[in-house]
Amino acid sequence: MKETLKHAEEKMQKSLDSLQSNFGSIRAGRANPKVLDKISADFWGTPTPIPQMASVTVSEGRTLVIQPYDKNSLKAIEKAVQASDLGINPVNDGNVIRLTFPQPTEERRKELCKSVKKYGEEAKVAVRNVRRDMVDKFKAMKKSGELTEDDQKDAEKKAQKLTDKYCDEVDKAVSAKEKEIMSI
Repeated sequence: MKETLKHAEEKMQKSLDSLQSNFGSIRAGRANPKVLDKISADFWGTPTPIPQMASVTVSEGRTLVIQPYDKNSLKAIEKAVQASDLGINPVNDGNVIRLTFPQPTEERRKELCKSVKKYGEEAKVAVRNVRRDMVDKFKAMKKSGELTEDDQKDAEKKAQKLTDKYCDEVDKAVSAKEKEIMSI
């Protein structure tokens, strides 16, 4: 039973980590190198994530500077950024690529908040699915005689407490991200 709870907690933590990763890819007005994590450029015939091909740094708060390790990949990175859904035109000076992030409009910030809520709800669903699997496992253990009815009820209460804890964590993360997006 303890092993099942521990395994479930690890899965719930992974859901929370995934949520934080998704939040990193949401552009909130400030330059964040994580927005490039999901963009791949052609590097010697292989799609490669930009952070693996170049040094990505933040300068002046709203500008990302992409400095490729191999100067020949400059054009490929520029094309990949243009083709992505970032909505930012890269400025290529022959050595580095600069991405300047404009301040999002009020309407855009509200759209971003909707995305944040959607990611939060997906994370909560994942946490609840882990709880459901755990409860099913406890019922199977009771049926096979590994747990008594009291132990099963106790295990289900612990599973619910764990679920509530992680759902609260998701809510806190969502509200913190919304606050970050809505602050100018």
